Amino acid sequence: MTDIRATLATLSRPRLLVRAARMGVADYRRDRDLRRLTGTTGTDSPLPHLLEQEERLEETRRRGCASYSAMRHVEVLIALMAEARMRPPLRVIPCQAGPLTLMAGHDPA
Repeated sequence: MTDIRATLATLSRPRLLVRAARMGVADYRRDRDLRRLTGTTGTDSPLPHLLEQEERLEETRRRGCASYSAMRHVEVLIALMAEARMRPPLRVIPCQAGPLTLMAGHDPA
């Protein structure tokens, strides 16, 4: 499974939307905002659901639909950013295979 942070890092969204969302992350309150955005405050990770919502909003924005809400899009982006920051950092598991060997012709410098 791909790490959610990697997925978020590859999103390409308009700069104004991203800047607005970054400014709103400091005011994000999970108990209040998550319930409003997803209808739940469950203990399961809301990130997959939020990503799905964001993808739908982005598609609506790209198609130029009148139903698109920039405010809702920013709210979902805020929640995505805040929830991703709350996730524990990835752990690096050391390889038990032995010392690393370089292939011939590959200079590490």
